[in-house]
Amino acid sequence: MGFAIGLLIILAVSCALGSFIPQGETYAAYAEMYSERTAGWILALGLEDVYHSPWFIVIAVFLCLNLLLCNLVRIPQILRRYRAAGEMPEDTAGPSGEGDQAAGPLTAACGDRAEAESLMKHLGIRAIREGRTAEGRTCLYGVRGRAGLWGAWVCHLGVLLLILGFGLGQTMKQEYTVYGLPGDSRQVGDTSYIVTIEDFRVDLREDDTVEQYTADLTVRDVSTGAVQQGTTQVNAPARMFGMTFYQNSTGWAAGIRVDKNGQLLQDENVCAGDYLEVADKPDLVIMLTAFYPDVRMTDQGPMTASSDIVNPGYLYMVYYQGQVLGMNVLMQDEELTIDEYTVTFHDPQNYTLIQIRRDPFTPLALAGGLVTLLGLFLAFYCPLTQVWAVEKREEEGGKGWTVRGRCPKGGILFRERFKEAADKL
Repeated sequence: MGFAIGLLIILAVSCALGSFIPQGETYAAYAEMYSERTAGWILALGLEDVYHSPWFIVIAVFLCLNLLLCNLVRIPQILRRYRAAGEMPEDTAGPSGEGDQAAGPLTAACGDRAEAESLMKHLGIRAIREGRTAEGRTCLYGVRGRAGLWGAWVCHLGVLLLILGFGLGQTMKQEYTVYGLPGDSRQVGDTSYIVTIEDFRVDLREDDTVEQYTADLTVRDVSTGAVQQGTTQVNAPARMFGMTFYQNSTGWAAGIRVDKNGQLLQDENVCAGDYLEVADKPDLVIMLTAFYPDVRMTDQGPMTASSDIVNPGYLYMVYYQGQVLGMNVLMQDEELTIDEYTVTFHDPQNYTLIQIRRDPFTPLALAGGLVTLLGLFLAFYCPLTQVWAVEKREEEGGKGWTVRGRCPKGGILFRERFKEAADKL
């Protein structure tokens, strides 16, 4: 247990560092954020990619082995306790009087066997068995909550499955990103799946703040022709073909129209950050760098005053053979002339960015979570309760029965339940 606690402390500190230190940056970036010496230590210790560093994986493996071996060596002990809990208690006499949880079992007196059995049933004992004490007296006994003895064991097993599911998932998972406008179709990485964005909606509240982003998707498997449809929202992903589709983010896109000598050459939608190659002159490239719905020119450059499309401005860059020809903000209906070509921007609209993840070990992690919850339920809501009733000796007052019960983890709740059941009789 001490070894496991030590490993958990190291993992907790490591996760804290992984959250505090930006992951995946370069030496220059860390040197700028902290100092050159600190940047050297970050890279030397692998803190730039904590969760995939060899030492983090080794610690996680040792924790898994620790949990596994702890569970294995505890099985015989739990089995013995489980079997012993169902047998007639050896201390059937117990202390006389009212009893105390610290000193021994709680005690109540009953007039006959029927009352004793009724009291036992009030305490949740369903299966009442009969035996004989060492003095030859009749003893009724029963138990509930024996499954609670397995609570900690099951909880540890669930944590082990969670670690395995998460660790293997991080190693084996596949992630892809697609983005586009309604009607666009995109291939999912190097797979045989094609995603079509059927619709994309931005729902607003009464104060014009965003309430939800919603994308309707159709996924087709080119290899089999199978088709599935789904809707993904923020915090409500869609699941199709064993993949999870997350509504990740959104941005602006616009149409770029290129005319040559007054004749339409091409007209395509381009997302901010993307570019368009002129059809008959691929060395000439027009990039839509950014879009401003309500553009205002300031000393710091173009900015937008609101998210409403009031005074749209398109920040563009023009490249020819890899060299920048120009950069500026083009307003709605303004034209950009490059030799015999005329460029205009139009129809701004939001595009959606969908993150796609395939993790074959998600079911294992889910099973681990459910097993952990089961273990916690058994440990906290199924405390072991033993109740037994013994015939009185003549020196104890003649006929009658003495009912005793104990619940080591029940505490004051069991005392109240025992007293309430005795008072009813």
